[in-house]
Amino acid sequence: MKGLLVRWLQSFKYRKAVRVARRRGATIGEGVVMPMALARKANANLVIGDHVSIQTSSLDVRCPLHIGSHVIIGSGVTVWTLSHDIDSTDFRLKPYGLAIEDYVWLSSDAMILPSCRHIGRGAVVGAGSVVVSDVSSMSVVGGNPAKEFRKRKEVHTELVVESLLGGDYQAYRDARRKGKEAGRSI
Repeated sequence: MKGLLVRWLQSFKYRKAVRVARRRGATIGEGVVMPMALARKANANLVIGDHVSIQTSSLDVRCPLHIGSHVIIGSGVTVWTLSHDIDSTDFRLKPYGLAIEDYVWLSSDAMILPSCRHIGRGAVVGAGSVVVSDVSSMSVVGGNPAKEFRKRKEVHTELVVESLLGGDYQAYRDARRKGKEAGRSI
């Protein structure tokens, strides 16, 4: 019962953040865990799929930012979608945008610069990496600048992503109910 209460409190907090982000124009899927600080700066440029865990508020939403489903974004991750045109006489802003496909993991303190416009399905960006170019599907990249050093064999399909931050009240409750029902039918 104690586990259920803790999860309910966390889930309540995360559901409130999702409601705030949606009111501000963002498109947010089901089972999304995000900090309130990100929700407060969300706008129509932010699109998030289902079952996503975000531990940072340092996501630039001045240009389109599309995050797929089952994505994990660790603490301290910074994503930039806009930069200055250094060849312009007045350094005018140059919009880029970023698409992050399904099953991606951006590890803690990674930095995604505006020159990266696409992170492919199942990619992993190592902790502290600085990503300056697109990352292909199933790649594991790391370093400064980030370089691919291997390919993943499979994605994390069995992981309940929202459970990483205790925002899995619904899944936890449903699993408990199924367990009780299974116990009765025996």
